[in-house]
Amino acid sequence: MKRKGLLILTIGLMGTMMACTGKKGPENPFLGEYKTPFGVPPFDKIKVEHYEPAIAEGIKQQLSEIDAITANAEAPTFENTIIPLDYSGELLERVVLTMENINSANTSDELQEVLKKVSPMLSKHRDDISMNPKLFERVKVVYENMAQNNYTPEQKLLIEKTYKSFVRGGANLDSAKQAELRDINQKLSMLALQFNENLLAENNDYFIVIDKEEDLAGLPESVKAMGAEEAKSRGMEGKWVYTIYKPSMIPFLTYAQNKELRDKLYYGYYMRGNNNNAHDNKNIIKQIVELRQKKAELLGYPTHAHYVLDVNMAKVPENVYNLLNQLWEPALKRAKAERDDMQKLAKAEGAKFKIGPADWWYYAEKVRKAKYDLDEEMLRPYLSLDAVRSGIFNLTEKLYGLKYVKRTDLPVYHPECEVYEVQEADGKHVGILYLDFFPRETKSVGAWCTEYRSQRIMPDGKFISPVVSIVCNFSKPTGNTPALLSYDEAETFYHEFGHALHALFSKVQYPGLRNVPRDFVELPSQIMEHWAGHKQYLKEYARHYQTGEPMPDELINKIEASGHFNQGFATTEYLAASILDMDYHTLTADKAKIEDVVAFEKASMDKIGLIPEIWPRYRSTYFAHIFSDVMGYSSGYYSYIWAEVLDSDAFEAFVESGDIFNKEIAGKFRTCVLEKGGSKDAMELYKDFRGKEPSIEPLLKNRGLN
Repeated sequence: MKRKGLLILTIGLMGTMMACTGKKGPENPFLGEYKTPFGVPPFDKIKVEHYEPAIAEGIKQQLSEIDAITANAEAPTFENTIIPLDYSGELLERVVLTMENINSANTSDELQEVLKKVSPMLSKHRDDISMNPKLFERVKVVYENMAQNNYTPEQKLLIEKTYKSFVRGGANLDSAKQAELRDINQKLSMLALQFNENLLAENNDYFIVIDKEEDLAGLPESVKAMGAEEAKSRGMEGKWVYTIYKPSMIPFLTYAQNKELRDKLYYGYYMRGNNNNAHDNKNIIKQIVELRQKKAELLGYPTHAHYVLDVNMAKVPENVYNLLNQLWEPALKRAKAERDDMQKLAKAEGAKFKIGPADWWYYAEKVRKAKYDLDEEMLRPYLSLDAVRSGIFNLTEKLYGLKYVKRTDLPVYHPECEVYEVQEADGKHVGILYLDFFPRETKSVGAWCTEYRSQRIMPDGKFISPVVSIVCNFSKPTGNTPALLSYDEAETFYHEFGHALHALFSKVQYPGLRNVPRDFVELPSQIMEHWAGHKQYLKEYARHYQTGEPMPDELINKIEASGHFNQGFATTEYLAASILDMDYHTLTADKAKIEDVVAFEKASMDKIGLIPEIWPRYRSTYFAHIFSDVMGYSSGYYSYIWAEVLDSDAFEAFVESGDIFNKEIAGKFRTCVLEKGGSKDAMELYKDFRGKEPSIEPLLKNRGLN
């Protein structure tokens, strides 16, 4: 799985005060209405020095809004307490969203320093609101009197979520425990920042340089060109450079005949944060795990996982482990068979070594070529970035009637960004979409979707449209050749676009009901992947970048025939990481003090019998999904497979209809799921669409594990 998910930072329940430093006059673009088309952020005017004073001003404004609520002499009601609280902090939200998003997509040393300064401010701000006794008392009164009022289901849900967020934020704790919780929250916010900073440094510091052409044996010309271009960009013209960013690393591991170099590149990737240097993350992990457990215990939960899952569909760790264990044995069995096939082939070729983790891509590709006469390089010419983008645009037009108008008049945060206005079939404005495709040293690895402005319906009924961004790390153009994506990259684009549709289509009445449970949020993204690889749609969108010819039936048939190829590996490495996440976060107080992170990880993997030829998709020291607050997947990496039960079953609705572009079913998915956010219980939303709870059988079938 890729780095996936909406990085929506909910700031509706925050508050504190801090002296404002720096200028905060009209020259600060955050402080005032954006004078840009559609109100997008004025990236061309935003400078690093604007963030801190704008955040301080945003905190000040929200404090004033909170003070107005608590000073109200009237009895607490939904209208005078819940509504103004839910809509508070608008300035702060837009500043923090912009800052967090830019830090992930186009950071700098200066911005990272700002984050270190403002993170304690924001942590204190959240705690000050969650632990504001006067505010909590008003919320509590509204909550306890719900039955006496004729509230709508959405209003009831907002009241319940608001009350629960206060309780989960420490409102019921005594002053000593609140002080302890504040300290924990501040430490966790800083540790997450340091973890990310270390990981970015490790990503950029490691690469291999090749100066002998014979060491390129096996590499396709496109991969050689990629290495030459990277070397040239680093002032090493005439050599070849390969980095541990996946668009560079995976093709090298797949085709390079030189095992020593494969090992060197692979272990550079898998040792990130574990090199006992200034960027080592092991001690940070130990602190995070212990602090999270202490926080959970303070709030009345036995473990961090219990705390997180309490608001997810899974509810308790036992339900997560049940799903993961149900899939583990068939996945591991398949992975062992795949390993044996590769070892047999390696032996036949004269290899005198046992296949290791760094060899998997190389020999898997050889097996795929032998079994299905298919390799990755056959597909790339038909998966140019232009073809895949057009395919996604056409698909969403078929399903939902959307249109995309490219805009060159909107500011961008980096010259490589593309911007589109998304419209309904009748031309009605839906939202703005930024696309940012290629790796750079200032960008985090992976792919993700986020928002610079979430959809909002103001108290006066005015609808505010969303500003959405998809950020990726795809294969770059080389020379005169456009960006040619791997099949996995194409699928990733479809995935992230599903998140974008979820954000673009949102029509939630109250800001506090926009977000959905973590283990439901991947349904809109993962269902899009079904179209990406569907035989019928591949024929439409996959076209040769030079001739425009559609992908031939022969090649599509090979893709279909090999659809379950290497699924043992893919499922096993993913499940291993999910189990590792759960093992860290189900530690109770007596065990949460980890002495050795590497030993803990090994024990976790040994317990489930992970074979040595496969390592978990994310090893602990670069598992940003779970050790970064920005990623927000702690005790939640299982969410992808949980949601895959949903998306596999949901796509069956299209298949059963006999039309994978069925507009009626797509319309129902839009109105029942994509527009609703968290305004209803997640399973109820799904049943509104499908008419039943999901079955696990479609997932097992899709992965070839049945």
